Amino acid sequence: MSERPIAIVTGGSAGIGETISRRLLDAGYEVASLARRKPQWSHPALHGIEVDLTDAKATEQAAAAVAAQFPVSTVIHNAGAIRASLLPDVQLKDLHDLTQLHLGAALLIVQAVLPGMRQRKFGRIVLISSRAALGLQTRTAYAATKAGMVGMARTWALELAPAGITVNVVAPGPIADTEMFRAVIPAGSERETALAKSIPVGRLGRGEDVARAGDVLRRS
Repeated sequence: MSERPIAIVTGGSAGIGETISRRLLDAGYEVASLARRKPQWSHPALHGIEVDLTDAKATEQAAAAVAAQFPVSTVIHNAGAIRASLLPDVQLKDLHDLTQLHLGAALLIVQAVLPGMRQRKFGRIVLISSRAALGLQTRTAYAATKAGMVGMARTWALELAPAGITVNVVAPGPIADTEMFRAVIPAGSERETALAKSIPVGRLGRGEDVARAGDVLRRS
């Protein structure tokens, strides 16, 4: 059994999740990445687990397997998808899928590791929401489920604080170095320039900004 602290990072194979995973690995953690594809990079303490987090059964099985193998101290739920559509074109399946991805997957993973956290009287849970939780055009399913993360995290924080388990939410704005962002905002486009100008610091965010905001490296 590893003596390194253990973290689950969803969507740890690329983008913000990769940045978070690398930061944790550099700090001495062992990381289990739960994502649709295994990381295209390697580290001796990185475990890439392929799982479709929109599939509740598969997510439950993967989470149970990790919890059975490792004493998980940290969960960072970063995996996400947008499914952009104007209101007349929103599909109910998109809402169902993103509810499972953003909320259901977090619930199933935390339920799997919670007994161990309670036993050890320590745990760190971070949910990566989005500024879009406040509302954004074409983001009906995305905004609704990302907003749901906030209510869920507040509830968990109240329930779990007596057990030494903290729960926090990080809600990034536009993060340029992610596939999800580039799928809707082309590099060098007028929209990218306008977005950067609308941000007080005058630039788009980077994965490292989010990783620092959700820092869980202080373990006690």
